[in-house]
Amino acid sequence: MKYKLFTVFVWMMLASCSKILQEKPKSIATETFYNTTEEVKAAVNAAYFPIQANEFNSYYTLLESCAENIYGKGSLAAIEDYAGYSAANITNMGGVWTQLYLAIRNANLVIKNTPKGTGTTDQEKAQFVGEAKYVRAFSYFALVRLWAGVPIRTEENLDLIDVKRAAVAEVYQLILSDLTYAEENLPDNPRMLGCASKWVAKTLLADVLLTQEKWPEARDKAQEVIASGKYSLVNISTPDDFEKIYGADVLTTSEEVFYFKYNDQYGWALMNFFHITGDGYKPSGANYFAFYTDTEDKFYKSWDDGDFRKQHNFYHWDIGLGNNTLLTKKYIDPNGTTGASNDWPVYRYAEVLLMYAEAANRASHGPSLQAMENLNKVHRRAYGYNPELPSPVDYNAANYNEDTFFDLLLRERGYETILECKRWLDLLRTGTAAKMVKLNTGKTLAESMLLWPIPVSEISYNKAIDPVKDQNPGY
Repeated sequence: MKYKLFTVFVWMMLASCSKILQEKPKSIATETFYNTTEEVKAAVNAAYFPIQANEFNSYYTLLESCAENIYGKGSLAAIEDYAGYSAANITNMGGVWTQLYLAIRNANLVIKNTPKGTGTTDQEKAQFVGEAKYVRAFSYFALVRLWAGVPIRTEENLDLIDVKRAAVAEVYQLILSDLTYAEENLPDNPRMLGCASKWVAKTLLADVLLTQEKWPEARDKAQEVIASGKYSLVNISTPDDFEKIYGADVLTTSEEVFYFKYNDQYGWALMNFFHITGDGYKPSGANYFAFYTDTEDKFYKSWDDGDFRKQHNFYHWDIGLGNNTLLTKKYIDPNGTTGASNDWPVYRYAEVLLMYAEAANRASHGPSLQAMENLNKVHRRAYGYNPELPSPVDYNAANYNEDTFFDLLLRERGYETILECKRWLDLLRTGTAAKMVKLNTGKTLAESMLLWPIPVSEISYNKAIDPVKDQNPGY
């Protein structure tokens, strides 16, 4: 019999009773797999790996460099002209595309084969398929926001090579279907840290609905997560207390909704893009210190100096670009030399509060008291106040209308999620990218930068995509 082989990653257990997603690859024949709980778990874990691996780093570096509040070095520097993407940028975008479709393929294998297993219960099967559908939805959500319509590959056309580019609405239809299944079949608590739960699926669903401008639905979905009582903001008393959220020694927090988990053995190579390494060693090469800002940057200058986030996130360091250069302290691992064990925050509770505030404001054409309260919780915490109690830095809903509250919220999201690769996606979905680039840099954003090009590798491989008619504008 001819066996189809695929790569799966068996994830090791860390610490005594803690379980965290880790990887160790081996090949397994699909015809004999999926018959025990442990086998299916290994296959599900394999679905996460492509979007957590270091090969996916370009997703973060490109998104961070596109935003107008952070500068890039090396091949990323070309982005700062906002005239178009360089050949190196486009090559790296192709790598992101590949990793996302690897995650989708691994998820499709789980969705297709898990129901056939003989050694798992129906409840277990539904949970594992729910996790796989979460990963698939996550991956397609990344694709549709950056490329618009893309080929839809599911368990139904798993081995089909030539798949046409689907409409944006079709991609979102699959995402919504997958997340609806996931929220209905995933448990309250993840089976291990770094895996999806019911509330993780609801959070991603709220983000999708927000992006689609389905304001009441996005508001209500975010409220489900808030009302669950599963999460709370971490209290901050000093700027350094933000290490309680982002520090290398943090296993999990009350604020963690969904994080990619890393440790000393499987380090996070992105650390080298942000700051000096733990032992003070300054590696050579264009990628090191790839992200920086400047004390004269408009976004930075307009940020209140009393905000602990500003104090925590940046420090002066001359990288050959002048004395005004600022690097970031976010994700520093004091013991890291080539990587870091800091986890990557995909979704935090602070963002859920801001999702609700934005959606509620749009749904009601103005900020409700609850919308303002949710924003204030995040804002208070940034100044060291108890997020649950009124403070001297609170904003008053009566002073804002729909548009001015949105401006306030977009600014607050920019401060709260800086260096979490959210800013560019926020500017894209709100249609404010050109405006904010002009405001903060004085430059005109080329329209071609609003979408990434379909990779040459996909066009060469997939004959259902016309290299001219199906390519994004400007490429």
